[in-house]
Amino acid sequence: MDPCPFVRLTVGNLALKIPVASKPARTVVHPSSSPCFCKIRLKNFPLQTAVIPYIPPENNFPDGQSQNIAATFHLGKEDLDKLAAKSIFGGKPCLKISIYTGRTEATCGLNSGRLLGKITVPVALSGAESRVVVFHNGWIAVGKEAKGASSAVFHLNVKAEPDPRFVFQFDGEPECSPQIFQIQGNIRQPVFTCNFSFRSTADRNQRSRSLQSEQGSGRGWLTSFGSERERPGKERKGWSITVHDLSGSPVAAASMVTPFVASPGSDRVSRSNPGSWLILRPGDGTWKPWGRLEAWRERGSSDGLGYRFELIPDMSAAGIVLAESTLSSAKGGKFSIDLSAATAPNNGSSGGSNGVSSRSAHNGCVKSSASPVCSPGSSGDFGYTLWPYCVYRGFVMSARVEGEGKCSKPTVEVSVQHVNCTEDAAAYVALAAAVDLSMDACRLFSQKLRKELCQSRDLASS
Repeated sequence: MDPCPFVRLTVGNLALKIPVASKPARTVVHPSSSPCFCKIRLKNFPLQTAVIPYIPPENNFPDGQSQNIAATFHLGKEDLDKLAAKSIFGGKPCLKISIYTGRTEATCGLNSGRLLGKITVPVALSGAESRVVVFHNGWIAVGKEAKGASSAVFHLNVKAEPDPRFVFQFDGEPECSPQIFQIQGNIRQPVFTCNFSFRSTADRNQRSRSLQSEQGSGRGWLTSFGSERERPGKERKGWSITVHDLSGSPVAAASMVTPFVASPGSDRVSRSNPGSWLILRPGDGTWKPWGRLEAWRERGSSDGLGYRFELIPDMSAAGIVLAESTLSSAKGGKFSIDLSAATAPNNGSSGGSNGVSSRSAHNGCVKSSASPVCSPGSSGDFGYTLWPYCVYRGFVMSARVEGEGKCSKPTVEVSVQHVNCTEDAAAYVALAAAVDLSMDACRLFSQKLRKELCQSRDLASS
């Protein structure tokens, strides 16, 4: 089945020039000594904010500079139809950008930035599902003196490009072992089944022995993935979900390797002691670790599901964090891996613990590893030299899950460029199931879980 059409609209290569007045006002802080930022709006999408680098007036924007993305909007067919629909007011879809000098933080409830000017870029997205469309690339005057020689000028690149994705949907809650369908428009085709189960201690020990035997004695690398700790009291453990293709062959799995345990004196899983899942793929007659998902219950006003997902390189327990954020426990949300704005590896940079630059975004984070090997997946080398950038670029996947107490049938979107075989797609489906089940695993221990998530002895004791 063909993938679903999606479009990625990006805003990048931002820069600002502001001429220095001959007699600058004392009350105005020039952007060379104070940061600038902008607010980027697209109808029906959340507001995005980005920092704008300052360039001295005598300098030009460097030609040939690689795209430095400041904001990304992902548009499915429904989004494209809404933007293309004729408004009663007539206007075409536009990207609206407000440019400010000063800091982005609010002080005493008031924004500390000073509005410099606003610009509008029309974005006619018709045809962008099949070709790259550049709407603007260059400088544009802003501010009150926008037509004068002494006006501030703002550099940006706005473009849309095809970003086709495979879309999968669970036909029921993961703990009920549902079928999984591939979706394209109104067409639903079964592609996977999944089986939820509880692992016994013997199963866990057998799995540990089989994985450790591949790495040789003395390495003990599996222990760093999680702890099979046996503790009395409040804990949820042993959950496992296996994804099968339509022939019945297992193609991916998610296994809870660290129990979700209430922190001392509370009824919640804390960030300092999270539970974790190992996402597994079949290989050489056994399961091989591909990624690890950690989850916990955030405190404070957010009171959400905190999570961190990292890829696991071959022959190494040091992972690379690709996503770290929070989902609302009440409303649910979208787990997403999106490296659209990720910078390339840079040895010696200050963010990553092993020399790879670290960047946090609204829905993802790229951090550490110096592993020069390629991904354990089958996707192959895309031309970059350091893992994971040799394989994972741009939008990777997302999974929509519901909040606590709601019927959750996760919808999973996976970029076509990251699926070369059935096992590739199944691994992301297993990850989505683990995210959804983590919402239940991190529920307050004062609340009861549905019977499918309770082992027989737990039901008997209750």
